[in-house]
Amino acid sequence: MASAAEQMAANISLANFAKATDLKKRLWFTLGALVVFRMLSFVPLPGIDPNALNDLFNTTRGTVLDFFNTFSGGSLERMSLIALGVMPYITASIVIQLAASMSPTLAALRKEGESGRKKLNQYTRYGTVLLCVIQGYFIAVGLESWGATQGTSSVLNPGMIFRATTVVSLLGGTMFLMWLGEQITSRGIGNGISLIIMAGIVASFPTSLAQLFEGGRTGSLDPVSIITVIALAAGLVLGICFMERAQRRVLIQYPKRQSARGQIQQERSHLPLKVNTAGVIPPIFASSLLLMPLTIAQFAGTAAEGESAWGDFVIQLTQWLQHGAPLYMALYGAGIIFFCFFYTTVVFNPEETAENLKKHGGFIPGIRPGKRTEEYLGYVLNRITVIGAAYLTLICLIPEYLIARAGIPFYLGGTSLLIVVNVTMDTVTQIQSHLLAHQYGDLIKKAKLKGGRLTR
Repeated sequence: MASAAEQMAANISLANFAKATDLKKRLWFTLGALVVFRMLSFVPLPGIDPNALNDLFNTTRGTVLDFFNTFSGGSLERMSLIALGVMPYITASIVIQLAASMSPTLAALRKEGESGRKKLNQYTRYGTVLLCVIQGYFIAVGLESWGATQGTSSVLNPGMIFRATTVVSLLGGTMFLMWLGEQITSRGIGNGISLIIMAGIVASFPTSLAQLFEGGRTGSLDPVSIITVIALAAGLVLGICFMERAQRRVLIQYPKRQSARGQIQQERSHLPLKVNTAGVIPPIFASSLLLMPLTIAQFAGTAAEGESAWGDFVIQLTQWLQHGAPLYMALYGAGIIFFCFFYTTVVFNPEETAENLKKHGGFIPGIRPGKRTEEYLGYVLNRITVIGAAYLTLICLIPEYLIARAGIPFYLGGTSLLIVVNVTMDTVTQIQSHLLAHQYGDLIKKAKLKGGRLTR
């Protein structure tokens, strides 16, 4: 019965879509911003030879650069102005959030409300600038030396001018993307940074599917492998949708209230605790923490190749941490589990929730209000977070294992699918919320008009 009612409400909302002018403006703004993002990915850095760069990048297929290129929507392969993407901003956000959980000063800022949030965002921007300068410099140095042993160079005029230009260009590109994401969040639909990441991933899907079917056409892949890949992708999508909707509902009761008409029965409600409270944040955080040093190491090792023991060590380190390697999978899984628990504690505070329930007279049946309620909520949250962390780890590591060990060409990675499905579900939910608000707005207007006629 409930599902039928929800479906009817959805149909009514979709019927009113043409009347929701504000929603249409937000959707058009979001699409326009994503088009600008994709156009910038084709604007190369000054002083780069695109043909030589393409030849050099083909020699690094399967390394960490290939994975980073997927998240940037091909911007790294073309060495565009937004080659770094929004990963420096995400890494800076991780550092600030970790510092806020350990520093009393930053923790106090987080509790100040809007003013404290603005200060933390400002610190995040400063950290983004610092990371962009560091990464941009190492990328510029690496580009100058990349392919030197092969007699090929992708840089037309190496030197300090090229390095300074590269750093400024990459910094400007990342800061523009950060601003664009904030504009999407405030004036568009969905989370702007997440949508930019999703747009970069989705841009590589047609190429991945084309490679899959091209392998079947040329005979390098048998039909069984193609069907297996498609079935695994569909199974992962269904599993992600199911787990993202899963929640533990904690029963909350409120005492009886006395009114003029008599005694009202006890009110009951539920406190929904999502199994995956952290959402898509843990894989993004874990991958960005691995990608930032590995990108620097990749270019730094290329620049120092054959010149010192340090260069050989860095190259060996990138091989140990390439996709599918045991060390990479172990660090990636550990990072996902850590950020699941860390971000869950940031998003949901059992102490604050228990205090709010106590203030409003609510309680969990069989649990004392106050400290006992806080302990109970923390206990339940830890148990379901274990399930959520295991789910995220499996979703992200299964494709890695299939590619590296089983030999199945699973082009659509679990992390990519997780991000795309989560962001899509969140965006659709926000669209439905806008449609529902518009529908209720029309009902309120009609009620006011009818009320006005009756008073006359």
